[in-house]
Amino acid sequence: MKSRAGTPYYMAKEVLAGNYDLSCDMWSAGCMLYILLCGYPPFYGDDKEEIMEMAKIGIFDFDGEEWDKVSSDAKDLIKKLITDSDSRLTAEEAL
Repeated sequence: MKSRAGTPYYMAKEVLAGNYDLSCDMWSAGCMLYILLCGYPPFYGDDKEEIMEMAKIGIFDFDGEEWDKVSSDAKDLIKKLITDSDSRLTAEEAL
Protein backbone atom coordinates (compact mmCIF):
# COMPACT_ATOMS: atom_id res chain seq x y z
CA MET A 1 0.00 0.00 0.00
CA LYS A 2 2.02 2.85 -1.31
CA SER A 3 -0.12 4.72 -3.84
CA ARG A 4 -1.98 7.86 -2.84
CA ALA A 5 -5.56 7.20 -3.85
CA GLY A 6 -8.84 8.31 -2.35
CA THR A 7 -11.11 11.25 -1.74
CA PRO A 8 -9.39 14.12 0.14
CA TYR A 9 -12.22 14.50 2.67
CA TYR A 10 -11.75 10.91 3.88
CA MET A 11 -8.05 10.28 3.29
CA ALA A 12 -5.93 9.47 6.35
CA LYS A 13 -2.67 11.31 6.79
CA GLU A 14 -0.74 8.05 6.35
CA VAL A 15 -2.25 7.66 2.87
CA LEU A 16 -1.07 11.17 2.06
CA ALA A 17 2.43 10.16 3.15
CA GLY A 18 2.23 7.06 0.92
CA ASN A 19 2.82 4.54 3.71
CA TYR A 20 -0.32 3.06 5.20
CA ASP A 21 -2.24 -0.05 6.25
CA LEU A 22 -5.82 -1.09 6.90
CA SER A 23 -6.17 1.25 9.89
CA CYS A 24 -6.67 4.08 7.40
CA ASP A 25 -10.12 2.68 6.71
CA MET A 26 -11.04 3.50 10.30
CA TRP A 27 -9.91 7.12 9.80
CA SER A 28 -12.22 7.26 6.79
CA ALA A 29 -15.06 5.76 8.84
CA GLY A 30 -14.50 8.48 11.44
CA CYS A 31 -14.69 11.16 8.75
CA MET A 32 -17.92 9.67 7.40
CA LEU A 33 -19.42 9.52 10.90
CA TYR A 34 -18.45 13.16 11.43
CA ILE A 35 -20.21 14.14 8.20
CA LEU A 36 -23.29 12.07 8.99
CA LEU A 37 -23.67 13.77 12.36
CA CYS A 38 -23.14 17.39 11.34
CA GLY A 39 -23.44 17.63 7.55
CA TYR A 40 -19.90 18.77 6.68
CA PRO A 41 -16.40 17.20 6.73
CA PRO A 42 -13.88 17.54 9.57
CA PHE A 43 -11.22 18.94 7.21
CA TYR A 44 -11.88 21.63 4.65
CA GLY A 45 -10.13 24.03 2.32
CA ASP A 46 -10.49 25.97 -0.90
CA ASP A 47 -9.05 23.14 -2.99
CA LYS A 48 -7.92 19.52 -2.82
CA GLU A 49 -4.41 20.44 -1.70
CA GLU A 50 -5.66 22.57 1.22
CA ILE A 51 -8.00 19.81 2.35
CA MET A 52 -5.13 17.30 2.32
CA GLU A 53 -2.90 19.69 4.29
CA MET A 54 -5.61 20.06 6.95
CA ALA A 55 -5.91 16.26 7.16
CA LYS A 56 -2.13 15.98 7.62
CA ILE A 57 -2.36 18.35 10.56
CA GLY A 58 -5.30 16.33 11.85
CA ILE A 59 -6.98 19.05 13.91
CA PHE A 60 -10.76 19.23 13.83
CA ASP A 61 -13.43 20.45 16.23
CA PHE A 62 -17.01 20.02 17.31
CA ASP A 63 -17.92 23.70 17.17
CA GLY A 64 -21.31 24.80 15.95
CA GLU A 65 -24.84 24.31 17.13
CA GLU A 66 -25.21 21.12 15.06
CA TRP A 67 -22.93 19.44 17.62
CA ASP A 68 -24.96 20.53 20.66
CA LYS A 69 -27.26 17.50 20.52
CA VAL A 70 -24.59 14.96 19.55
CA SER A 71 -23.64 12.69 22.43
CA SER A 72 -20.25 12.82 24.07
CA ASP A 73 -19.90 9.09 23.25
CA ALA A 74 -20.26 9.82 19.51
CA LYS A 75 -17.72 12.63 19.71
CA ASP A 76 -15.35 10.37 21.66
CA LEU A 77 -15.65 7.65 19.00
CA ILE A 78 -14.82 10.15 16.26
CA LYS A 79 -11.77 11.36 18.23
CA LYS A 80 -10.57 7.77 18.57
CA LEU A 81 -10.97 7.14 14.83
CA ILE A 82 -9.54 10.37 13.41
CA THR A 83 -6.24 10.14 15.23
CA ASP A 84 -2.70 8.82 14.81
CA SER A 85 -2.59 5.24 13.58
CA ASP A 86 -0.83 3.93 16.69
CA SER A 87 -3.80 4.91 18.88
CA ARG A 88 -6.62 4.56 16.31
CA LEU A 89 -9.37 2.08 17.12
CA THR A 90 -9.72 -1.09 15.11
CA ALA A 91 -13.11 -2.00 13.65
CA GLU A 92 -13.66 -4.49 16.45
CA GLU A 93 -12.79 -1.93 19.12
CA ALA A 94 -15.05 0.65 17.53
CA LEU A 95 -17.99 -1.77 17.63
